[in-house]
Amino acid sequence: MQTYVIRRLLLTIPTLFGVTVFIFLIMRVLPGDPLASTGDAQRMIILTEEQAAAARNALGLDRPLHIQYLDWVADILRGDLGFSFFRTGEPIREMLQRRAPVSAQIAFFGVIFSWIIGLPVGIIAAMRRNTVLDYVSRVGVTVGMAVPSFWVALTLVIVTVIFFQWKPPIEVAFIWDDPWKSLQQTVPPAAVFAIGGGALIARMSRATLLEVLNEDYVRTARAKGLMNRAVLWRHAFKNAVLPVITLSGLQLAGILSGMVAVERALGIPGLGFALINAIDQRDWMVIQNLVLLFGVIYVFVNLAVDLTYAWIDPRIRYG
Repeated sequence: MQTYVIRRLLLTIPTLFGVTVFIFLIMRVLPGDPLASTGDAQRMIILTEEQAAAARNALGLDRPLHIQYLDWVADILRGDLGFSFFRTGEPIREMLQRRAPVSAQIAFFGVIFSWIIGLPVGIIAAMRRNTVLDYVSRVGVTVGMAVPSFWVALTLVIVTVIFFQWKPPIEVAFIWDDPWKSLQQTVPPAAVFAIGGGALIARMSRATLLEVLNEDYVRTARAKGLMNRAVLWRHAFKNAVLPVITLSGLQLAGILSGMVAVERALGIPGLGFALINAIDQRDWMVIQNLVLLFGVIYVFVNLAVDLTYAWIDPRIRYG
């Protein structure tokens, strides 16, 4: 196991290098000058040509691309993420410290809710194959996977605010400070992500469990007289859940991508809300570092999933 962990950690290095290069090049080939403000003058710093030239020199934008890339990576390794060009010129590091816990809390509960919803539905559908429960669950899974998260978020706003005159507290609260207020803010967006994520987990768990239930060792266990419950939990479940664990990494990628629209729709001051505001304002420094953060999170989550998979299934680490 130790050799496998070291090998996977070493493979992460070129992956992170590729992520940084891709993000850097994408930001440089986008049209427009990041210092030539053409948007809302009330929100943006309007610079003269002389001021823009001085700012480019200070930020290193007039240097060769490979020097700009090396400077950017060196600043990241030192913990210097730069600052926002707009509003008060807030340091990006402080912005991340304030907004990242909000998005992390939503993502955590979104994954938990997805497992709570999807895994039991998938197990019941597999154990009651070709029954009414199976057909109903398959229809629900199809609908859950087809409905986009931003539409669910907008529908949630309409239902809760217009029909029930309820809305979550405006001030951000964390679970360790004020659990009740935090749950009011976290449950709606987490439920939005849990619909699609839970449907995906239900579909995968049903398919893998049906495949495992047809294996020879499961039929042997049944031939010995074991009850269905014992066959499920002692023999089938452990092998059936492995692909579902792998799916959690892809699910987190879906949450990260959907967080932009959901946080904007629900007015949640997280990383997704900050990213879409930065795009509106052409705040390229914030965009570049936020996209990098999402990429790094995705890489390390997949690393954790691979290590968990290898810990559960020895065939992976010895293969």
